[in-house]
Amino acid sequence: MNIDTILKFFVPKDHAFFPLFERDAQNLIKTAEVLKLLLSTEDIAQQEIFIKQIKEYEKFGDDVTHTIFDQLNKSFITPFDREDIQQFASNIDDVVDTMNGVGQRILLYKPKTYIPVYLEFADILCQAAKEIEYSVSLLTDPSNNKEKIKQSCIAINTLENKADELYHLGISSLFEKEKDPFELIKKKEILETLEKAVDKAEDVSDSIKTILVKMA
Repeated sequence: MNIDTILKFFVPKDHAFFPLFERDAQNLIKTAEVLKLLLSTEDIAQQEIFIKQIKEYEKFGDDVTHTIFDQLNKSFITPFDREDIQQFASNIDDVVDTMNGVGQRILLYKPKTYIPVYLEFADILCQAAKEIEYSVSLLTDPSNNKEKIKQSCIAINTLENKADELYHLGISSLFEKEKDPFELIKKKEILETLEKAVDKAEDVSDSIKTILVKMA
């Protein structure tokens, strides 16, 4: 057992991190909800409004991540291992960045229509974001909330598996029905980015599980 581990038993932990974690998780939910609105409309003017909102949330998330890293540099004793906090914050940032990537591709490519699975992916991302926020709210006491956090992480894994199935169905349908090669390329890349966003959400779950194993 190294000296840092021993000190953690005797020195009060810096709880300034928990409000930042919560702020990050709530921003994730807001981003997913606006993405769902974006993928619910093919009106270009409305799309531009939602894409702008997502970009603002992405910038806000970057600011929270930078604040967490600054707090790491200032804190002697942290609630979890430093590398786990850094990984956790980076993973949440990656989900928001990837959802922003969906919006930016829609803005750039201007697909004529959406494919139905887009909205299903948006639903999955909303559910995953809520599970992440729920898990984060329980991390103030991981020992007593171990089972609840585990179940939430399992739910995120289940959502990721569903997204994998949706992705393959979406690709199959796209190649079968889309006759315009340019539209096919556009829609395929948007679909791939949505699938990547769900993968990134599972990465957040994995980082939470790592914290849980060490703390609970």
